[in-house]
Amino acid sequence: MHVKVKVITNASKNEVKREDDNLKVYITQAPERGKANKKLIELLAKHFQISKSDIELVKGEKSKFKTVHFKTPIKL
Repeated sequence: MHVKVKVITNASKNEVKREDDNLKVYITQAPERGKANKKLIELLAKHFQISKSDIELVKGEKSKFKTVHFKTPIKL
């Protein structure tokens, strides 16, 4: 399942919000050297209670608009 995600970095707290069929993820991590992408995967895994290995960043590695693939079914 592919899901579009908008990432807000340098936020005051880590949070995952649903917007229609997309997600908006607030991350306290700065967008440097892939740290925010790692934190994104950690947050999504915790939020949906799945393994980090079941989440793959498909598109948008250097953009705030990303496409994430979930290998296991999730409910938005």
